[in-house]
Amino acid sequence: MENAIQLTDQQKELIERLGVMHEHEGLQPAVSRVIALLLVSPKTELTFDQIRETLQLSKSATSNAINLLLTTQRLEYITKTGDRKRYFRSKITNWKEDIKSKFSTMNHIADIFDEILKQRPGNTVEFNKNLADIVDFIRYMNKELPNLYKAWEQSRS
Repeated sequence: MENAIQLTDQQKELIERLGVMHEHEGLQPAVSRVIALLLVSPKTELTFDQIRETLQLSKSATSNAINLLLTTQRLEYITKTGDRKRYFRSKITNWKEDIKSKFSTMNHIADIFDEILKQRPGNTVEFNKNLADIVDFIRYMNKELPNLYKAWEQSRS
């Protein structure tokens, strides 16, 4: 395992805990561990072989995990002059844009839920109220998020 990244027991435990958390969000175990490794590793950019050997995954599991994470834009890769390898890294540096994108998606969901609510039968009162509450909450969050972000930025200066 010449390419494996040397991790402390604490780092290995963090990778496992974070991996399990991502699994509970519906991600596959290999995908979950790759995300976790790229956050915990002392090196922020890892090659395919470093990821595979550190996590002791098969080539296909590593490839499938990386491809899924690239497709979902949770990681990206760079190349280095004179080196043919791709170096994968977490897209955590884009977290602000990711949050904005997620809230945009949530707003779209609220629009669809609102359409659903308009065609729902009136005799499903509790269900309709819960659906209306979800729409109201999403719209409230989207309205308040810019204020919350501005207050957070001001608290840091």
